[in-house]
Amino acid sequence: MRIIQRHIMTGLIFILALLSCQNKDDASDAFGNFEAEDQLIASEIAGKLLSCNFEEGITLKKGAEIAVVDTIPLLLQISQLASQLQTIRAKKQNIEAQLAVAAQQKKNLEVDNSRVSNMLKDGAATQKQKDDVTGNLELLEKQMSSIRSQELILLGETEVVKTQQAQLQDKLNRCRIVSPIDGLVLERYKRAGELVATGQSLCRIADVSALNLRVYVSGDQLPHFKIGQKVKVLIDDTKTRNSALEGTVSWVSSEAEFTPKIIQTKVERVKLVYAVKIKVANDGFLKIGMPGEIKFID
Repeated sequence: MRIIQRHIMTGLIFILALLSCQNKDDASDAFGNFEAEDQLIASEIAGKLLSCNFEEGITLKKGAEIAVVDTIPLLLQISQLASQLQTIRAKKQNIEAQLAVAAQQKKNLEVDNSRVSNMLKDGAATQKQKDDVTGNLELLEKQMSSIRSQELILLGETEVVKTQQAQLQDKLNRCRIVSPIDGLVLERYKRAGELVATGQSLCRIADVSALNLRVYVSGDQLPHFKIGQKVKVLIDDTKTRNSALEGTVSWVSSEAEFTPKIIQTKVERVKLVYAVKIKVANDGFLKIGMPGEIKFID
């Protein structure tokens, strides 16, 4: 009887040892949760939201219109600048007309100056007549120089107004807010009809075509990870079976940190670990926050 019991115990020990080795071989190398690289979409212009074309859970295409901020204040300013530009053009035309008249006067004085010079040589004119014509010609030159300086001032004013128009046009373009990426709307913060400040967030979106499985590994595991390395990613399929996907190591932390509080046991939470991101292509089955495991590919 004792011999039989001894054989039974030996068999149980062997089976347990075998199962222990098998479980050790099947054990995953790291655990974590899936996350996405999200970004906030903010308004660059303050004003009233005329439309908001997004809802939580919908997918936006890159370049799709997300929202429109009221453009009327900017359009009024642009109209005002257009009126200023017309006024400047009218002043410029007036100056051009003055220069044309002055140019004709100068031409006439030059003829008179030539005639008086010839008459002075023949003794038919006096030096005073010659000086008067020369003085009038010099005065006209100064007047023309003053008119040209006014023309330069108007040219500068024109450039200032055109710069202001370009700035307002840029703001007008920014009133139309578009999606910078193909992404899923995770959260919305504003609705049509609400006021928005410059830099205020409208929604949070993320590209979920690929998710990152953030896992935490110990210091002795860290040398086994390198950027670009392929690993096997396991996710829950049923209660007893996992689905296997291929992932790529995209980031390895250079600094140790304490295990996050989401780890259940206190013993594990006080360990120093390194964060590693595994990029996994998403066919729509993976969700943000879903747990996952990784195993090294032999």
